[in-house]
Amino acid sequence: MSHATHKFWLKISAFVIASFGPIAFLATMPEYSEPARLALDVLDWPVDGAQAYEGPTMHFMSALLGGFLLGWGVMIWCLSVWVYDLAPEGVRKSVLTGALAWFVLDSAGSYASGAWPNVLWNVLVLLLIVGPMWRPAKD
Repeated sequence: MSHATHKFWLKISAFVIASFGPIAFLATMPEYSEPARLALDVLDWPVDGAQAYEGPTMHFMSALLGGFLLGWGVMIWCLSVWVYDLAPEGVRKSVLTGALAWFVLDSAGSYASGAWPNVLWNVLVLLLIVGPMWRPAKD
């Protein structure tokens, strides 16, 4: 992989992560929470309507989650634009480490809460986030 490929993939990573933010944010308002509820239902396969997205605590958690995800995605985009050329390996390792930290904790929590199908979805999302950045770029 080249540095240009890594730099391009950072933008894909940023988009994948940040795209979950608005869905979570919209769920702070009950009338707009159906996309988030459906996403939880899909992530905890099968789609059976068992997932609820109700209550002030869940709405508050959505506000936090939406902000963190959007912020994480924007940060990765900024790293690709403003930092990557100065420290490509540092940026690559930072994004990889952050993605792996998310994967381990999210997957462990999903499994512990009985939503084990989400672990399988997490593998797919991890591959989308990291893509070719598993390996260092060649000059």
